[in-house]
Amino acid sequence: MRLIVKKAIYIFISILVICIVVAITRINLHQPNIQTSNACNTVNSPSCVPSDSVPISPTPNFNIPQTDKERFLSAIASHLSNIPQPGSYEYILLKAYGAVFINQLTTVKLPSNVLLNNEQETQTFQNNLTMVKIEGTNDCYLQAIAATALNQARSQENIPLKSGYGSGDCTRTFATNLRFWHKYANQHTLDKVKQGQETAILSTVAPPGASQHLWGLAIDLRISNQQQRKTLNEYGWFQTVVNDVPHWTYLGLTESDLVNLGLVNRVEKGISYWVTPL
Repeated sequence: MRLIVKKAIYIFISILVICIVVAITRINLHQPNIQTSNACNTVNSPSCVPSDSVPISPTPNFNIPQTDKERFLSAIASHLSNIPQPGSYEYILLKAYGAVFINQLTTVKLPSNVLLNNEQETQTFQNNLTMVKIEGTNDCYLQAIAATALNQARSQENIPLKSGYGSGDCTRTFATNLRFWHKYANQHTLDKVKQGQETAILSTVAPPGASQHLWGLAIDLRISNQQQRKTLNEYGWFQTVVNDVPHWTYLGLTESDLVNLGLVNRVEKGISYWVTPL
C-alpha cells in the first residue's frame, strides 16, 4: 500500500513539473524581447522608442552617381520658391540665366523667382540689398560680397568695365533692363521666346525682369587676356551666358565647386562658359 502511495505522489509531482515548464515556455513565447541599456535611463532616448514608431530613412546608394541636372536642381532648390516646369517661360529663363542660383553663400541675396515682373518688384528686391561701389567708377554698385571680390581682382589686374565707368555695366533698374530689350528686340520677339521658338536673343539681351544685372550679381567687363580671366575666376567671377562675351556673373565658388553643383563647362570661340545643365 505504501508503495502505491509513493508511486502516486511521484506521478503527481512529475505532472505538476511538466505543467509548470509548459506554462513558463508559453509565457516566454508571448513576451516581447526587451533589451535594456544605459541609454534607456535617459528620458525619450531613441534607444527606448519602439522600433515600429521610428521612421525609416532610405539609405543612399553612393554607387549611383547623380547627373549634372540632378545636382543643379538640388543646389538651387533652397533659393527658388518653385522650380519652373520644363517648357515654361520661367524654365527657358532658368536655363539661360540660372547659373547664379547655385550660389551657396549666405551673404548673397537672390530672388525667389527667376523673373521680376515690374519696377516695383525690382525695387522691393533691390532695397533689401547691401551694395558696395566698384572702385574707380562713377556710380557702379554691386552686392557687397560681389563688389568686394571684384575690387580685389581689379587691384591685381587691369580689368576695365565695358563702358569704362557707368552704372549700366553694373546693377540695373527694371526700366534700364527694358530699355536694353527694346534696343535689340520687341514684343513679338518676347512672345517667341515665351513659346520656346527664339532663344538666340537671350545671349544678346535679357527679357524684361530676367537680367542678372537686376540682382546686383553681374557686370559687363572689357577682357582681353587669359590672366584677367584667371584672376576673375579666382575671386568667384565667371562667364555664364554663352556668347555674351562682356557679361560676368558672381558665383563665389571655385571651378571644382561648379562641377560638384552641376554646372557644365562649355567652350565657345575659345571662351569658357559655365552654364546650366538644363
